[in-house]
Amino acid sequence: MTAIYPIGSLPPVGEIPKKMFAQVIRQDRFGDPSKAFQVEEIDTPEIKANEVLIASMAAGINFNNVWAARGIPIDVIKIRQKMGEPYDFHIGGSDVAGIVYAVGDNVNSISVGDEVVVHHGHWNEEDPWVKKGKDPMIAPSASIWGYNTNFGSFSQFCIAQAHQVMPKAKHLSWEQAAAPTLVGTTAYRMLFGWAGNTLKGNDVVLVWGGSGGLGTQAIQIAKIHGANAVAVVSDDERGEYCKKLGAVGYINRNDFDHWGVAPHWEDMDGQKKWVGGARAFGKAIWDVLGEKRSPDIVFEHPGEATLPTSVFVCEAGGMVVICAGTTGYSATLDLRYHWVRQKRLQGSHGTNDEQAYSYNQLVIDGKIDPCVSEVYSFENIGKAHQDMESGKKVFGNRVALIGASEKELGKE
Repeated sequence: MTAIYPIGSLPPVGEIPKKMFAQVIRQDRFGDPSKAFQVEEIDTPEIKANEVLIASMAAGINFNNVWAARGIPIDVIKIRQKMGEPYDFHIGGSDVAGIVYAVGDNVNSISVGDEVVVHHGHWNEEDPWVKKGKDPMIAPSASIWGYNTNFGSFSQFCIAQAHQVMPKAKHLSWEQAAAPTLVGTTAYRMLFGWAGNTLKGNDVVLVWGGSGGLGTQAIQIAKIHGANAVAVVSDDERGEYCKKLGAVGYINRNDFDHWGVAPHWEDMDGQKKWVGGARAFGKAIWDVLGEKRSPDIVFEHPGEATLPTSVFVCEAGGMVVICAGTTGYSATLDLRYHWVRQKRLQGSHGTNDEQAYSYNQLVIDGKIDPCVSEVYSFENIGKAHQDMESGKKVFGNRVALIGASEKELGKE
């Protein structure tokens, strides 16, 4: 048996080499992703009874491993070591399309040779919270695969729990299949995970960052279910792209300047100016819709720069659902627009199995465009994250090829 295979090639299905190439982050390299990620030879990991070993054909790029590369807001290596993990490195990657090479002793629903994708919801199946039948993504043991966990998709072989492993859509290429699962399942949970404010036909959904990975999926999910997505973007080209995906229209956020932490309520002049900006933004939503309707759901992830406006423009009894804070975490809101109008501010994180499989069925049925925007080589995974952090213009999702070679691109 060959000890290690070059990137772009694989051993026969089921044959597991002793070593593999991986893009590795170590604590002494924390910083710019272009330097934090380095290719290393690593022992191919062994799986547990409830796990699956997958050959990574292609891996999606997500912002969570920008954080991992910088060691902020948490040092994922240090945290895992405190929990007893022996490894002094991090192999990230929370999206993959690949081929099953081994299954654990307790895995019955997955076979060696299956072509699969993986959702990012990871938890201890023996967690008392999970065993009580509660939402496992809220359990104390819940984590994000390939960020909080090790041996993610940025390596020739990755490890996932069996419940995470889902069928790959047959009509998609490897790079297409690797692109949308994390953002798509996250978006699906945000829109359908919170009883009392789940997405309904004809709802208005305001989608921040409409041309990005999360936004492109939210727009499509809204359209599929008969809702009206209004995208917020940074230029007209992005807005037109969102309309092609099904948005009813878009707002260019650069037409407004009231972003950031809102003035204190005692600052009368500051408040007057800020409210004027927020009202103008709300009117822009009406203009897109052609009627005076406010968003039933505000699909949030910028956080600090936008949350005050999101709460202000949300419909009475509606929901602002947020899954990140890409512009910062110290978000504020004026409670007068929150409690008096009885709006919901809902945190949302990850996905559970039911939500992930429901989203994946939409992909299998051909109803979702994965929105692959740029494909990188394995060696350039660090650059891909650097590009993402620096805001290099893309529409949709970035992907890196691993087991799939350049000549196979788009031909699987």
